[in-house]
Amino acid sequence: MKKSVNILNKKARFTYELLDTYVAGIVLTGTEIKSIRESKASITESFCEFNLKGELFVINMTIQEYDFGNHYNHAPKAERKLLLNKKELKKLEKEVKNSGLTIIPLKLFINEKGFAKLRISLAKGKKLFDKRETINCLLYTSDA
Repeated sequence: MKKSVNILNKKARFTYELLDTYVAGIVLTGTEIKSIRESKASITESFCEFNLKGELFVINMTIQEYDFGNHYNHAPKAERKLLLNKKELKKLEKEVKNSGLTIIPLKLFINEKGFAKLRISLAKGKKLFDKRETINCLLYTSDA
């Protein structure tokens, strides 16, 4: 079998302070999962938000069109529904509304059963001086 798929959001740890992490399933079509298995996806500029029904969607996640998909292909930047437990959804929605936190995707991977999963995190945006501290920590740890 082919290598495992791990698509990371490398900017997330630099831009945000991560609080809680969850693993969510994604509702995908056939051509979308085939493109993900070929590692043709990007989550660097994406974020998650709730709709009016209380469902969680990932916005701005790019999955390139499948090469052999002809007219059955998907839209590359479509909104995709995330699957979580009802308790987790209510908790996340409450945190986002009350404290102004955001939900960002950290990692897109395929589990051992072959399903695409998205590791998401409840996050708080860092200020400029916090980002400088992160850069300084990275510089001093790489010199040692």
